[in-house]
Amino acid sequence: MFAYIEQITQTMNPPNQILLIPCTVIFLLWYYLHVPWNLPNLPRIPFYVSIIGLWSSMGQDEIYERWLRKPLESHGAVLIWFAGRWSILVTKPEWLTDMFRNEDLYAKAGSQKKIPWSVIATLVGDNIINAHGENWKLYTAIMKPGLQKKHFDVQPVVRKSRRLVDKLVEEQNLVSADGCDGKGIVANHYVQQWAVDVMGVSFLDLDLQALEKPLNAVRLESIQSVIKGILFRPLFFNFPDLDRFPWLFNSRKFAFRIMNEFGDRLVDAVHDKINTQNYKPPGGDDMVVHMLARARRDGRLTEKQYRDNLKIVFLTAHENAQQLVNSMFWQLGTLPDAQQKLRDEIRFANCNPEALTDLPYLTATIYELLRLYPPVSQLINRITLRDAQLGGKVAIPKGTFVGWNAYGVHVNPAIWGPDAMEFRPERWGSTVNEMHARFRRDTVRGTYIPFNAHSRKCLGQGFVLLQMRVLLAELVGRVKWRVEDGYQLKMTPGGIMAPLGCKVVLEEVNKSA
Repeated sequence: MFAYIEQITQTMNPPNQILLIPCTVIFLLWYYLHVPWNLPNLPRIPFYVSIIGLWSSMGQDEIYERWLRKPLESHGAVLIWFAGRWSILVTKPEWLTDMFRNEDLYAKAGSQKKIPWSVIATLVGDNIINAHGENWKLYTAIMKPGLQKKHFDVQPVVRKSRRLVDKLVEEQNLVSADGCDGKGIVANHYVQQWAVDVMGVSFLDLDLQALEKPLNAVRLESIQSVIKGILFRPLFFNFPDLDRFPWLFNSRKFAFRIMNEFGDRLVDAVHDKINTQNYKPPGGDDMVVHMLARARRDGRLTEKQYRDNLKIVFLTAHENAQQLVNSMFWQLGTLPDAQQKLRDEIRFANCNPEALTDLPYLTATIYELLRLYPPVSQLINRITLRDAQLGGKVAIPKGTFVGWNAYGVHVNPAIWGPDAMEFRPERWGSTVNEMHARFRRDTVRGTYIPFNAHSRKCLGQGFVLLQMRVLLAELVGRVKWRVEDGYQLKMTPGGIMAPLGCKVVLEEVNKSA
């Protein structure tokens, strides 16, 4: 096509050549943005919605309400521009179940397949989450025992959670001491330190001690904020072809450098620990990091596969918990009665951390937080390996990317009732057994998908629930909090879903008794 344009240009006089330039630009934009003729006849979300973050601060929830809710609830699926192409976004539970169950048709295909030259592909590579076929089976065989252990050592989680509460109380006291009574603190900085520390001691045998050191003192932790700021910039996220030209865009050159720095630092930190003379893993060698290291030594994993899977453990095992906790601070910060109900339940039970799974209101609270604030609210990372009929209704051509919107499923009143937008833990039942049963039933049906579903459901979901129980128990046992007056909820515009800049005012419970 470009050669043909060049040939035409050479036969034209200069004024016409100048006129051809804008015409060529317009044609190329049309060629890049037009909807392929063979995609199904579904409602199309306007292209500008995908790049609205360039000029607007609208959150994911606002964008969903304005442009996505109506067509998705009416049709079950839409066409949407995502990562440089038109894709299909699904929320109809029956169609989601069809997609999740048929891995050999709707195959996982992350950035390493879709846009292998991109910044995000450099970050995550080929890993247990986005791989397909033999690679996925290999990674799962190696890592699953360490991600789904029946008995995690809960004491490191308890210690880190107590330290987080200490830090939050210290920060609040400093603010109050400055004569700023009623002023809140942004918890996110400390929550990220907590999430990274818990991930390290639980999966990588690394105590990074981010909570014990000043803010930004641990580069592996502080660089996460840089990474998050880079990945979801609307222009580059939706036009990943721009990542092909780091020599043209200094920001992309910087982005590639940051992604490589993170991988190098992580691998070095792990090697420095496990290659230490007389190193003895605590409690044996049943952590994911030990399993990956053995597979690398045995030749089952290449150096790149080993590195990619270390990175994805680090990223996902802290990021989802971090943002769920941020949502928890917002939601429970508006509901003092819910905090008190949790506090009463935990105090009355007087149970050890391992027994927190038996507390019904605590369990229902976490399930409800995941319903209204699924950290991975939208993901398009599957591709049709051949022509498909989604749910027997929607004809999808081979090579089409498809995905889901968990938030859309979870706030649909046709699924969750007229109060779908309300935080109501009581909807999950009155006993823990009832709650677990509904959790499993709705996951299988495709009506509750914070952890995906079926064969590709999140292998770390059990651990996330554990650490949330421990942290909530520590928090409500020592402090109560409210959202600072004047704060208006603003969700992230894209990527991981969580409130932005939420400030909370904390007060130690024993001082307010």
